[in-house]
Amino acid sequence: MRKYSSKLVDGKDRAPSRSMLRAVGFNDKDFLKPQVGIASTWSMVTPCNMHINDLAKVATKAIDSNGGKAVNFNTITISDGISMGSDGMRYSLVSREIISDSIEAVVAGEGLDGFISFGGCDKNMPACVMAMLRLNRPSVFVYGGTILPGTYRNKKIDIVSVFEAVGKNANGDMDDKELMQIEKKAIPGPGSCGGMYTANTMACAIEAMGLSLTNSSAQTAISRSKSTDTKNASIALMSCIKKDLKPRDIVTKKSLENAITIVMALGGSTNAVLHLLAIAKEAKLNLSLRDFERIGKKTPVLADLKPSGKYSMAELVSIGGVAPLMKTLVNKKLMHGDCLTVSGKTLAQNLKNIKPYPSKQKIIMPLTSPVKKDGHLIILRGNIAPDGAVAKISGKEGTYFKGKAKVFESEEQCLKTILSGKISKGTVIVIRNEGPVGGPGMREMLSPTSAIMGQGLGDHVALITDGRFSGGSHGFVVGHIAPEAAIGGRLALIKNGDEIEICAVKKEINLLTSKTEISLRLKKLKNKNVKHTNGALTKYARLVSQANTGATTT
Repeated sequence: MRKYSSKLVDGKDRAPSRSMLRAVGFNDKDFLKPQVGIASTWSMVTPCNMHINDLAKVATKAIDSNGGKAVNFNTITISDGISMGSDGMRYSLVSREIISDSIEAVVAGEGLDGFISFGGCDKNMPACVMAMLRLNRPSVFVYGGTILPGTYRNKKIDIVSVFEAVGKNANGDMDDKELMQIEKKAIPGPGSCGGMYTANTMACAIEAMGLSLTNSSAQTAISRSKSTDTKNASIALMSCIKKDLKPRDIVTKKSLENAITIVMALGGSTNAVLHLLAIAKEAKLNLSLRDFERIGKKTPVLADLKPSGKYSMAELVSIGGVAPLMKTLVNKKLMHGDCLTVSGKTLAQNLKNIKPYPSKQKIIMPLTSPVKKDGHLIILRGNIAPDGAVAKISGKEGTYFKGKAKVFESEEQCLKTILSGKISKGTVIVIRNEGPVGGPGMREMLSPTSAIMGQGLGDHVALITDGRFSGGSHGFVVGHIAPEAAIGGRLALIKNGDEIEICAVKKEINLLTSKTEISLRLKKLKNKNVKHTNGALTKYARLVSQANTGATTT
């Protein structure tokens, strides 16, 4: 149980190491126990993570009471909701790499025998899992939990409500006073953004992968059940250390397929594609956009959850969370029940005693009456995206759009035009040079997509980009276009007024221009210069892969 820590603290020559550790609370007996990291992503920069240290304290006590010696450390987080629409959002996806690197550095550098990691926001969650798989030491993930919805005029609201209110205000459909009221009431306290946005999507995917306990994904941040989940996860981790049960024993191609299936069934975020590709790479497994296509064909959307649907994650929690859905999918052979989990049992064994949803609930539809008969995450190819792009088609936007391009070289240019009312119906908005390299950082586009919805244009325009979308985005949107414009991708060829066709049935996105014209434009094309000349963004731009392989730097 002391495979790593013994090398740092055993023997006379390790006296200096023990001396340092005594100063942080170790006693003689502690040197004989496995050292267990408590990787906290606590931060006061966002409500998503503001309560994480309270959970870390629960984990510390549980580890210390069950034969281990807890070693607490912290890492960073970036708030997407705060940085959205600004230059700061360039650091969001970059932070995923920084967080996973920092957890790796501490666990490996300090010789920890295992660790429990806490995530509460979009990028620190996949980052924790990436570090778990890279290190491949016994480890368990705990989700910080979803936020409770805010309330305004007897209607449940959340952060996306605020973004869309900005569009309504700009359009003259909402006055400044009402905008202020929504701003004040949308975020009532701790927890991750409350729909099936990226954080809740990834929490469910991580549970389906087997790296967290049953229904860890479906508990509110301030609930007693979340503290209980943390305690139980800590006990499970000690068992994993004893058995030497490691993340790569758990995460297999089949468990990744389970993760994709639950994301499809829940109508989850497009970011899950990016993160699951990155997670698979750390697990040394082959996963590609083809796998999302294959699984999407047979997996229906069953959840009526925000942003496309009606209900919040807290309301799903109230009817039993995701476990009853997983049990249904396992029973119908849509998920693999024989996959091992951190509990030491298989997924099917974990779900054996889970009760079905209440008969009158309307959040999770039966397989016989799905929200959409197949997956909502559509992988598009074509002359604009030869290496792939990701569309989020819930079924409410239709499956086909053709319109004339209006091109923007950045998100800011686009948002200003939308808010000034200068986007007409039938437009395909093109935002380019926002990819992993061109951004750098592949910013999310919740501000423009929400402004489009707020101005009532959701059914009348499409938006395509080499950037990405928040889990809160909805409408006819296509992101992750690869290769990106900045490295010579076809998105860079588009001019104002060009006709663009998007077809979710044929799974294509095409510039309706002759091959001769495209060839002429390609000859004149030059790669864009990176926008930053020093710091983390420049380093990221030099190392990062394209979106179709997860935008990773390892």
